[in-house]
Amino acid sequence: MAEAQRRDVTSLWSAYKDHHDEHAREQLILNYSPLVKYVAGRLSINLPNTVETADLISYGIFGLIDAIEKFEPARAIKFETYAITRIKGAILDELRAMDWVPRSVRARAREIERANIKLENELRRVPTDSEIANEIGVTDQELAGIFTKLSYTSVISFDELWTAGGEKDDAKSSVLDTIKDENAEDPVASFEAEEVKEILSGAVEHLPERERLVIGLYYFEGLTLKEIGQVLSVTESRVSQLHTKAVLRLRGRLRSAHEGYAPA
Repeated sequence: MAEAQRRDVTSLWSAYKDHHDEHAREQLILNYSPLVKYVAGRLSINLPNTVETADLISYGIFGLIDAIEKFEPARAIKFETYAITRIKGAILDELRAMDWVPRSVRARAREIERANIKLENELRRVPTDSEIANEIGVTDQELAGIFTKLSYTSVISFDELWTAGGEKDDAKSSVLDTIKDENAEDPVASFEAEEVKEILSGAVEHLPERERLVIGLYYFEGLTLKEIGQVLSVTESRVSQLHTKAVLRLRGRLRSAHEGYAPA
């Protein structure tokens, strides 16, 4: 049954890409539409209740359509992997356009990023929450509250981290865009991709153990925040805070690396 379904999907791809069959295109959209619901559900976990999952799904459909139109079956990339990146990007683009995150929250996030980098350079290690709180002039309890607020707005993905230090126009790039195309040689792009991979890998390695574990379980193992909480024996809210802190540290390190003063 599964083999027959795969053959059917392959024939749909052939009909659409080779013969521009619009009916095949519609069938591909229907076939892969569960991916949109999956991505929207994952992103909705860290969004305020005012953001409807149904709206996220509608934004994601445009990303799925874009993925189907641009996907090249001949390349050695699973469509599901490619599409998830495009769907997530479409949803995040729409959320950014809505600008539902208060300016004060954005400002606090940038302030914490800068404090992280400054203290890492001075202390030559990852700063504690208390040290960060002291640096930005708040109490430990107030910092915890800030992390809680930020966790509700933490829709950042690894693709955004990938371009954290780049120019604004680079935002259309994704991790998948760096995968080598056997039919095209671009040594400069290949070198830059490897460099970014090394920087990101080093940044993750510098995270405190629990934050590194959360990043690994969430992005690479596909666990939800609730499931990670069960693994770590902490609340889902606590996992969300750990995720937010990890993302802020990673963004800060990648930006500082781009500007040429990353801590050793």
